[in-house]
Amino acid sequence: MTITKEDIIKEIELEKAKVSNLYQIKQKTQAFTDQLFLTLFDKETDVTSGMNELEVQFKILADLVCFKEEDPCREIWTDFMKKLPDILQKLNNDACFIKENDPAANSIDEVYLAYPGFYAIAIYRLSHALLEFGLPLVPRLMSECAHTHTGTDINPGAIIGNPFFIDHATGVVIGETCEIEDRVKIYQGVTLGALLVDKTLKHQKRHPTIESDVTIYANATILGGETTIGKGSTIGGNVWLTKSVPEKSLVTHKSMVNINENKNT
Repeated sequence: MTITKEDIIKEIELEKAKVSNLYQIKQKTQAFTDQLFLTLFDKETDVTSGMNELEVQFKILADLVCFKEEDPCREIWTDFMKKLPDILQKLNNDACFIKENDPAANSIDEVYLAYPGFYAIAIYRLSHALLEFGLPLVPRLMSECAHTHTGTDINPGAIIGNPFFIDHATGVVIGETCEIEDRVKIYQGVTLGALLVDKTLKHQKRHPTIESDVTIYANATILGGETTIGKGSTIGGNVWLTKSVPEKSLVTHKSMVNINENKNT
């Protein structure tokens, strides 16, 4: 039997009807995220006009992702707008903390413009606030904007104190139920994840707690909802942890290097 173009189109339409993805939601979320960043940090962007544009973009997004007419998501905008000054203050604290702790940071402007870790933290704080107000889908898409740009994946459900520092940023993963207290510094490749991926654990704490003044170096992996890293601890590079450590611990990974000195082989 010959398959015609019309047959193929019908098959595609049947499969497509099984999902309700609107890819314009992803595109509009990216535009909204960019406008947020410009309004908060770009000196050339007028705050009044920026906020007006944000309101328009937000209400279009809300109408796309919310389906309860009796509880319109567009009303979230007013409450979210009230949060922005506090979020901006926290982000300025984050930027100062990065500059103070990274010898490679030459100015605060460099942190705002060139540090992927700062961008990832900024989008996290903004998306976390929207998630708290119950806006569906958009916070997760915002976190994916940051993930795409920086290689850092911070679930908007995580709870992160202030200030916070991610250096280099690439490959960092912070899970949904992770709790991070104040003045924590983490480096590239760090994973704060779950011991087990199972849908039945959805409403349980699956990711670790990192207490204040902890430093976690590159490629360390810390897993489990019952795992707590005590205040003031240092976790060395490439460490794998699934158990808690007390305050002011130093945890290191000892690698072994074998050198073949037999020149005849």
